[in-house]
Amino acid sequence: MLAYPERSLPPEVEERFKDFAARRRDGEPVAYILGRKEFYSLPLAVNPAVLIPRPETELLVDLALARDFSTALDLGTGSGAVALALKKHRPAARIVAVEASAAALEVAKRNGVALGLEVDWRHGQWLAPVGGEHYDLIVSNPPYVAAGDPHLTALRHEPMSALVAGADGLEAIRAIVLAAPAHLVPGGWLLLEHGVGQDAAVCDLLRHAGLEDARTWPDLAGIPRVSGAKR
Repeated sequence: MLAYPERSLPPEVEERFKDFAARRRDGEPVAYILGRKEFYSLPLAVNPAVLIPRPETELLVDLALARDFSTALDLGTGSGAVALALKKHRPAARIVAVEASAAALEVAKRNGVALGLEVDWRHGQWLAPVGGEHYDLIVSNPPYVAAGDPHLTALRHEPMSALVAGADGLEAIRAIVLAAPAHLVPGGWLLLEHGVGQDAAVCDLLRHAGLEDARTWPDLAGIPRVSGAKR
C-alpha cells in the first residue's frame, strides 16, 4: 500500500488484512495465519492440528542424512516435515511415518501429495503401527515440554499433545526408547530431538535400553538439541 499508493485496495483484500492483523495481535503464529511454513526448503501447509516446523529440527534431518539407510521411520510426524525432507533427499529409500492425531496425519498426507513425495503414512501411537518391522533409522521430534512449563503460554495456539510429555517432559521419549531397539536393524540409529537440559537424561535412557555410542549434537545456537545411539 505504501509502495503503490495509486492502486486501490479491493474491499475483500482490506477485510482479509484486518482479519490477519487481528489474529496476529491475539498471538496466533504467522504460519497458521498464512497456512504455510518452509522446512528444509520444502513448502509445507500447516494448520492448528500440527506443530509448526522449527528451524532447529532441521538438525535432526541433517544427522539422519549423514547416515546410510534404505528404510527410515519417523515417529510423531505431524505435518510430515521430517519424513518428507528425508524422502526428498533419499528418493530411493522407503520412508514410513507414524502419527497419533488423525487430523495431523491428513495434513501430512496432503503435503506429500502436493510435493509429489511418496511416504507410507500410518495412524497410531509411536511404534504400535509398525508391528514386527525393522528399520535402518528411526527419527523423532516428539513432545518434550514438561507440563506446567511457563513457555507453554506463548504456544497456546499449537496442539498441546505435540508439545507436552508428562511432568518432566520425557514421557514420550521414554516410550520411544523403550520400544525402538526391537525395530532397529544391527547398526541402525535412533535419533531424538529434545529440549534444553534433557540431553544427559536422554543419553542415559538410550544406554539403559541397550543402545551403543550414545551422543548429543548441538543446534546452530549451541544448544544440545538431538541425541542418538545405535543398536
